[in-house]
Amino acid sequence: MTALHAATATSHFVEANGVKLHYLDYGTAGQRPMVCVHGGAAHAHWFDFVAPGFTPDHHVHALDLRGHGDSAWAEPHTYAFEVYAEDLNALVEKLDLRDFVLIGHSMGGMISLVYAARHPGRVGRLVIVDSTMLMPMDRVSKMREFGARPSRGYATQEELVARYRLEPAESQMAAPEVIQRMAMHSGRQDADGRWQHKADRRVYANFQQLAGVPLWEKIKVPALAIKGGHSTRFSPDVMTEIRARAPQVQWAEVPASDHHITLDNPPGFIDVVQKF
Repeated sequence: MTALHAATATSHFVEANGVKLHYLDYGTAGQRPMVCVHGGAAHAHWFDFVAPGFTPDHHVHALDLRGHGDSAWAEPHTYAFEVYAEDLNALVEKLDLRDFVLIGHSMGGMISLVYAARHPGRVGRLVIVDSTMLMPMDRVSKMREFGARPSRGYATQEELVARYRLEPAESQMAAPEVIQRMAMHSGRQDADGRWQHKADRRVYANFQQLAGVPLWEKIKVPALAIKGGHSTRFSPDVMTEIRARAPQVQWAEVPASDHHITLDNPPGFIDVVQKF
């Protein structure tokens, strides 16, 4: 496998939509803007290993969603898709981004889809990465149960990193050094000296189903749907439904990857996005 190199980025905070949001700036200023949005319980560093493939031609930003990474937790804990989309809109307006490339993975893909449908005219190209277009209700119920349980702490950062796992568990195909980097950026030390996950599990406490396929009717820009080679999220039937509403949508599969494509196969992900 090709040696993996994580990009360096500068860290920034911005007050947007009533919440202090954190984002990474990978560079390169003056190039076409690109905004990357991670999935649930993840963070902006999910794009560390793919950003180097885009910075020669794009000014790449990656957002920590509210309740994730180094962005603030929301009080009250408002974590609806529409609220996330308005956070994204506030960031885009603060940075005055236009004709930008928007990439969203998993839950971030659904947020990006909502944003693009609600705010036409700002996104130039849309890339949706392995997102579930309609979460089954049994899965929604399990997520709500998870969100209602108190989070556990760890005595040390080393313990948190050692016990760190991607979800779903069977999708963990990334190299150990990639997983370790994600784990290192996933925890923080609290006032009592224990280590906690940065993600607010209340994100899932009131999780709502969202039907993604109808939103594609409002997507008029060039768009790409990407699935992992071992993932079942963008099935042929789902793609048929999407293309019935947005015929311009292209489809690509990244080999040697499951759900977490940017971690599992960064060169493969870069390749399909660059071709698009």
